Amino acid sequence: MATLGATLGRVEAGEVELELPYSAALLQQHGYLHAGAVTAVLDSACGYAAYTLMAAGQEVLTTEFSVHLLEPAAGERFRATGRVIRAGRTLTVCEGLFASLDAPERPLATMTATLMALTPR
Repeated sequence: MATLGATLGRVEAGEVELELPYSAALLQQHGYLHAGAVTAVLDSACGYAAYTLMAAGQEVLTTEFSVHLLEPAAGERFRATGRVIRAGRTLTVCEGLFASLDAPERPLATMTATLMALTPR
């Protein structure tokens, strides 16, 4: 996340927020935030949210996700929120929301992700 400039915002059990400032380095050819950057930050927000509910010593690994890009990502400040929907012993399902924080705040993308609790060998 350091490469993209994302920082950790709020952390609670089962919910994490990451903040992403505008960066010209993350734009695509039309001047909007690239979908790859949006997806990466959403994936991390969901992963960290799942991680908050995992047992000590476990690690988190994404097994799949689906993204819906609702509108072009334009703005100066963004927030990705990951929220656990169901935490299981091995698999956790999360929802993510990527929003512009510029007035008016608006949703730009959503994610549904499945994450796996991985026990290091």
